[in-house]
Amino acid sequence: MRIVETITLQELNGRVKSTLQFEMPDAYWVQAEISGISPSGQGHCYLELVQKDTTGRTFLAKAKANVWRNTWLKLKPYFEAETGESLKVGMKVLLQVTVTFHEVYGYSLVVWDIDPTYTMGDMARRRKEILDQLAKDGVIGLNRELEIPMLPQRIAVISSATAAGYGDFCNQLASNVYGFRFYVKLFQAAMQGDDVERSVIAALDAVAARMDDFDVVIIIRGGGAVSELSCFDSYNLAYNIANFPLPVITGIGHERDDTVADVVAHTKVKTPTAAAEFIISKVFDTAQVLEGLARRMGDAVTGRMNAETVRLERLAQKMPSLFAVLKVRNEQMLENIWNRSVNGVRNLLTVKNHRLELLEKSIAAADPVLILKRGFSLTRCNGHVVNRASDLKPGDRLTTVLADGTVESEIVG
Repeated sequence: MRIVETITLQELNGRVKSTLQFEMPDAYWVQAEISGISPSGQGHCYLELVQKDTTGRTFLAKAKANVWRNTWLKLKPYFEAETGESLKVGMKVLLQVTVTFHEVYGYSLVVWDIDPTYTMGDMARRRKEILDQLAKDGVIGLNRELEIPMLPQRIAVISSATAAGYGDFCNQLASNVYGFRFYVKLFQAAMQGDDVERSVIAALDAVAARMDDFDVVIIIRGGGAVSELSCFDSYNLAYNIANFPLPVITGIGHERDDTVADVVAHTKVKTPTAAAEFIISKVFDTAQVLEGLARRMGDAVTGRMNAETVRLERLAQKMPSLFAVLKVRNEQMLENIWNRSVNGVRNLLTVKNHRLELLEKSIAAADPVLILKRGFSLTRCNGHVVNRASDLKPGDRLTTVLADGTVESEIVG
């Protein structure tokens, strides 16, 4: 290193400034990532720009950039209108800058223009990466597979209590022309800023702890700028919505803006008011079905009653003749029973008389007198009938009964 001369720091910085102005007088389009953003009270905006390696962990370059008031007043609304986003930390941008060097403040860039299409492309790429990952994880359509109940009247709302959209939603439900009644429970969460992901997930967890108390979950934002929608392009938030056990309805954006949260939700509507109208229409459709069923049931009951009335009237007309026929049938049946009973008794008496006659004859035939008259006799010894001769002994006295008297005898040998 060769020392040419001794100069002051101011002189050295002045030469650097002159060199930069001479060597780099033109404007350049620079790709960078915003690592810091600080709007000032005077209307300027101060940026911190960085470039990182492919891992995103190592800084390859850093620079300060200033957007002066007149430029900032034009660039900010233009960028937000084109992208639907506001400039924020972590966003990749394509800026038109000139290089400046100040003897006191050093090296910096002055921003003159911005290309929103570059940022939109990066945002679209990041959104696609999130959606691709959700699809790879197999959860992107899970919430849409759930059935919204036929009468979704118990509603868990995730929103900010002060959000105009929450008030619009409640008013729309309360003032519905059909007089339907709804139970609405608010679970508070941030709807803009860096705390959206954490607070909405916490609110979902709180709803899940009471899931038997609700039919659907509605995330509503409303009243905020379109530029604040990117906080709903979150993998973690989308993953929780996709896996939630109740149908999730989102009303956080506008008709042309679909966030990742909208894509994985069961149903996406434009606004909180539209979310209320969606719920009311569901209940109305069910009410129409129930009213139709009630009419059909009433018609069926009326028709059946009319038919039965006609049938009863016809039966009433036929009753006298039916009764006469039945009377004749029953009288004939009773007469038949009586005749069968009388004949049965007669037959039974005849049989019994015949049996008595036979018994009488049998008894008459067994009369001992008749037997004796036919030549038989009866011998007794000591009052007992003699059946065998061997039972007798000499000296026994016998009495023999004959038809016309008795004979006394004695056994002699």
